[in-house]
Amino acid sequence: MKSTRPRRKMAPATADAGDSGEKLEQLLISSAICNGEDLGPFVRKAFASGRPETLLHHLRHFSRSKESEIEEVCKAHYQDFILAVDDLRSLLSDVDSLKSSLYDSNSRLQSVGGPLLSSLDSFVEAQNVSKNVDYALQSVTLCIKLMELCSRANHHLSNGSFYMALKCLDSIENDFQDKTPSSTLKKMLESKIPEIRSHIERKISKEFGDWLVEIRVVSRNLGQLAIGQASAARQRAEDLRTKQRQAEEQSRLSLRDCVYALEDDEEEEGLGGYENEGYSYGNNSVLGFDLTPLYRAYHIHQTLGLEDRFKQYYFENRKLQLTSDFQVSSMTPFLESHQTFFAQIAGFFIVEDRILRTGGGLISKTEVENLWETAVSKMCSVLEDQFSRMQTANHLLLIKDYVSLLGVTLRRYGYTVGALLDVLSKHRDKYHELLLSDCRKQISEALAADKFEQMLMKKEYEYSMNVLSFQIQTSDIIPAFPYVAPFSSTVPDCCRIVRSFIEDSVSFMSYGEQLDFYNVKKYLDRLLSEVLDGALLKLISSSVHGVSQAMQVAANMAVFERACDFFFRHAAQLSGIPLRMVEKGKRQFPLNKSRDAAEEMLSGMLKTKVDGFMTLIENVNWMTDEPSQGGNEYVNEVLIYLETLVSTAQQILPPQVLKRVLQDVLSHISEKIVYTLLGDLVKRFNVNAIIGLDVDIRLLESFADNLAPLFSEGDANQLKNALAESRQLINLLLSSHPENFLNPVIRERSYNALDYRKVMTISEKLRDPSDRLFGTFGSRGAKQNSKKKSLDALIKRLRDVS
Repeated sequence: MKSTRPRRKMAPATADAGDSGEKLEQLLISSAICNGEDLGPFVRKAFASGRPETLLHHLRHFSRSKESEIEEVCKAHYQDFILAVDDLRSLLSDVDSLKSSLYDSNSRLQSVGGPLLSSLDSFVEAQNVSKNVDYALQSVTLCIKLMELCSRANHHLSNGSFYMALKCLDSIENDFQDKTPSSTLKKMLESKIPEIRSHIERKISKEFGDWLVEIRVVSRNLGQLAIGQASAARQRAEDLRTKQRQAEEQSRLSLRDCVYALEDDEEEEGLGGYENEGYSYGNNSVLGFDLTPLYRAYHIHQTLGLEDRFKQYYFENRKLQLTSDFQVSSMTPFLESHQTFFAQIAGFFIVEDRILRTGGGLISKTEVENLWETAVSKMCSVLEDQFSRMQTANHLLLIKDYVSLLGVTLRRYGYTVGALLDVLSKHRDKYHELLLSDCRKQISEALAADKFEQMLMKKEYEYSMNVLSFQIQTSDIIPAFPYVAPFSSTVPDCCRIVRSFIEDSVSFMSYGEQLDFYNVKKYLDRLLSEVLDGALLKLISSSVHGVSQAMQVAANMAVFERACDFFFRHAAQLSGIPLRMVEKGKRQFPLNKSRDAAEEMLSGMLKTKVDGFMTLIENVNWMTDEPSQGGNEYVNEVLIYLETLVSTAQQILPPQVLKRVLQDVLSHISEKIVYTLLGDLVKRFNVNAIIGLDVDIRLLESFADNLAPLFSEGDANQLKNALAESRQLINLLLSSHPENFLNPVIRERSYNALDYRKVMTISEKLRDPSDRLFGTFGSRGAKQNSKKKSLDALIKRLRDVS
């Protein structure tokens, strides 16, 4: 369909030019009204130009123009309006009949509703009475419940059930106080409830204060028990290591009849775990360790809304307690009070660890760590001060052991103890200096008490205690008793001192720092090479008199050599080092100075004795006509003495020591023979005298050969080689061609022990028998002349060289 738009009606144009403007404005207004536009601009314009009458005129004109249109519309709908009026007139009679009907109905309703209204009024009145009764019953019931709560609160207060009393008060406040119909009762509740809360706070604070006092004693006992259990655990571990060392030693000795068995040790339940720690949330019958008052106080303060204040109060009080625990009494020696001092601190932090884990935030991890840092700093300071004053190694070791046990105990609860262990490590050198000083005194006393007599052991346990325990036996076969040992009593005494030093040294360096065998070995070397070796040197230089004492000291040194091997093995075992690693390297004997000094003193005394017999060499006839067949007197005396000496020495001296001593003595005899020929005592000598000396040397060589059963073949040859200088000199003087000494090859092979200057001087003293006034005639003289020429040639050449 085409949309139809009503046409705008335009006013007809007129010829009047004066009215054209007004007409145009009238058209614009009419157009705006027809189009439903805003007339505001026209109104403003009219008032702005001061001609509102014109605007009104135009609006009236537009209104009159629209009246005709309205009239046309009314004419178009007139018939419909007439019909509607007729319909309304027909309805008027119906309305009248309806009105009369309604009047009749109302009359009947009034007559019926009157009694009902009176009944309703009675019902409403009864209902109001019922409501009042119900309200009264509710008020009474509320008051009864309130009284029951108050009675229950009083009952809990009298029984000390403060938390339940507080819950009753909270219930009264939340459920009854505002609903209480009695103003008197309400005022009473408002005044009494705060008083009851204050009373509960005072009571629980007093209980908490009593707990603070009690927990100090409990902490000390708890710390002592925890450290004692750590000590017991350490002892069990040490016993197990001892058994392992014994098994290793038996295995090393290849004892096939060893019996190995597993032993089940019942472990004691201690404080190490978090479940079986010897204390619990509440009471503990063994320790009397009860955290209930603390947690009760904390819970009550949480209920009172004072949680933060109680936390601060608890922390400050515990901090003050810890500070008081740091006080070291100047009236009591620290050695006597150190266990109580450290046990108190250990118990304090065991309690704090438990509270940290079960206290529900009563104390934070940071606060516990701060307390621990303070405690570590103070303990380190106390240890530094006390260690600096101590002058006894054993005292320092006792405190160190207890501190290390403290560290083991608290490390199990997560506390860091590195700073404490660092303090112990820092005083390691001081401890060993004191220990060395103590051992020096003990060794000096042991050596001073030595009687230089072989030790007599009547029972097997004595043999085990003095020999087997230090592994200084020469055979695995148990000897018959009574047994006379080759060493004196000073050897096991010193061995015990050294063993104790090793164990104390290892004990100090164990359980606190990482145990290093090389540190143990370093201090053991100092003890042996500085202390024991120095004491033995002093003993040798000042207290040894006579060959028997010197021989006993030399025998002791041989036993000490075996004991030193045991010392290093024992130190390795205690340090956890396999024995095969210790036995790999060849160690230098740490007592070599005193050993050499002992052997040198013994040799010197024997040389002095021998020199007494060697003075008989002055009785030798150096120009004899017949050579001696049975040896000169001096050599027979020397041999008698040496044979007697060997028969005695072989009972106590090891073969190697006896060999070295005899070698030195034989070398000295050889030197004395050469020195005699070289000295002013012998102006000249003949071949017969040299032949007599040859017999003497053969007797000495025979003595060395006879000792072959005691020594190895190589050692017996070394004894004979001790006579090399005198033997080579005699061989040269008896040689048919002495000038062969000048041949480097022959000299190196046959005369390497001879000095050409001595050969020259001694050779000049040799006189041929033909030089005598009544010399021998014949061919022998010719032979002697050729030897003499060779000897003269040797002397001449040696003079030229010199």
